[in-house]
Amino acid sequence: MKPDPVVSAVRHVVAPVTRTRLFRWLAPRLLPIFEDLTRGLSSGHVQVSGLLVHSLQLHSFGAKTGTERITSLMYTPDGNGCAIVAGTSFGRQHHPSWTYNLLENPDAYIDVRGRLLEVRAELIGDDERDEAWELIQAQWPGYRAYERESGRVVRLFRLRPLRELRSA
Repeated sequence: MKPDPVVSAVRHVVAPVTRTRLFRWLAPRLLPIFEDLTRGLSSGHVQVSGLLVHSLQLHSFGAKTGTERITSLMYTPDGNGCAIVAGTSFGRQHHPSWTYNLLENPDAYIDVRGRLLEVRAELIGDDERDEAWELIQAQWPGYRAYERESGRVVRLFRLRPLRELRSA
């Protein structure tokens, strides 16, 4: 499905801003606040990031504690019913904690606009990384720049749905 032309135009204008130092410093501090506020006001049906890209709430379980953690993430449909998520962490040097959680506990849940799915996370291997990045960058131009700027290999995961727990 081809994206809305207005959304595509806005993405191309906004995408370069998201790679600036100021955005990379502000976003990790402010976006979670706005996401939590919006999620609460909309009973989980609206995400700030979801206004421009496919977004989900990842319910993973702490690698050390087993405690449920909820993280708002951009995702890219892979065309086969799965979601691809990238642990870019806004180009910071360290992998985000949710990636450690998925490596340790690959069984998780995702909430996509009120639809709750049980998923299994699979780390995308070297042989599929370029293809996954092409899909991601078709959705958000220049997104792979976060990998170059971070100085690390960003972890990419495919979230494979196992069963639907709640429909929207």
